[in-house]
Amino acid sequence: MSTTYFFSPEQEQKLIEAIQTAEKNTSGEIRIHVEPSCEEDPFAKALLVFQELEMHHTKEANGVLFYIAYESKKFAIVADEGINTKVADNFWEDIKDEMQKAFKSDQFVEGISVAVLKAGEQLQQYFPYQEGKDKNELSDDISKG
Repeated sequence: MSTTYFFSPEQEQKLIEAIQTAEKNTSGEIRIHVEPSCEEDPFAKALLVFQELEMHHTKEANGVLFYIAYESKKFAIVADEGINTKVADNFWEDIKDEMQKAFKSDQFVEGISVAVLKAGEQLQQYFPYQEGKDKNELSDDISKG
């Protein structure tokens, strides 16, 4: 772990690859945002980041943001209305529970990667990729605060 950033370049690349795999068969968009601290409710902060990253501008309202404040040990998932209305009521809470278990075992990259891939499966089910019509609307890079 570097002193300036939580993930090593190799770990960050693994997370980007998870996003790319998850987005491969869907028009949905997934982002990961990482920052050191969050002094407020993590969901409220994640909503702000969602807006700042313009994730609410996807064509089908199918963006998903994984927000992590590593020093504060807080995280949240924000899903836009298009996908949020389609998944089971407990879907995001179940993913958060799985992430929490992984984090408690210091399996941060693995926990986030699995969560990203599960979100991708739901996005693929409800927003399948359409050849010639879909484009990558948002960057796959990890945003940092």
